[in-house]
Amino acid sequence: MAHLGNNIARIRGFKRLTQKELASKLNMRQQDYSKIENSEEIDNEMLELISNALDIPIELIKQLDGNSAISLNQQGGNTGNIFYQVNPIEKIETLYERLLEIERKRNDLLEEKLRDKGKAK
Repeated sequence: MAHLGNNIARIRGFKRLTQKELASKLNMRQQDYSKIENSEEIDNEMLELISNALDIPIELIKQLDGNSAISLNQQGGNTGNIFYQVNPIEKIETLYERLLEIERKRNDLLEEKLRDKGKAK
């Protein structure tokens, strides 16, 4: 299970916000907000407030995996952020399946050419 406080801290950092700035958006003291980032579990009501303050989907906070989070890039200056989460195993599996499909098509084409050559004789 994801450590929700760590996920929030990571996203906050990517958004270049301090704890104090985010605490202010949430109308709380920085010390109280700090306790949230140290919590593994956070109630849904607080998650909703934080996701709104960070302008991100609540699902991102819940599903972010620190081991596979690659980067958070800004697009067009400060107009918006996109979070890229990559699971290397899934990427390898996807690539392998694509290569197998290409090889199958290639074999089908070669078999078809052999059949056409056999009919031409």
